[in-house]
Amino acid sequence: MPEPFRSTPVFDQNTIPARLRGNHRTKVGVWGVIRVLEGSLNLTYVEPHSQILLTQEVVGVVKPDQPHFVTPLGNVRMQVDFYHEPPKL
Repeated sequence: MPEPFRSTPVFDQNTIPARLRGNHRTKVGVWGVIRVLEGSLNLTYVEPHSQILLTQEVVGVVKPDQPHFVTPLGNVRMQVDFYHEPPKL
């Protein structure tokens, strides 16, 4: 599996940036993989609308330019990895 070209710091429920909690997109040509290290959070895809519960066992994949946002559910630790091609999970 290719290595991510960039990763965010590890965020918790208090440090997840407001921009990740609001409607935003990855850049064109960039895939995002949201990994929950502890706890859980909701990943909401805006277009087309759907929602997935992310846990340590369930990762979230965001396609390039796909609008989405995350909502922590209590205590959580999470990180986002970015790829230039579809990640193989």
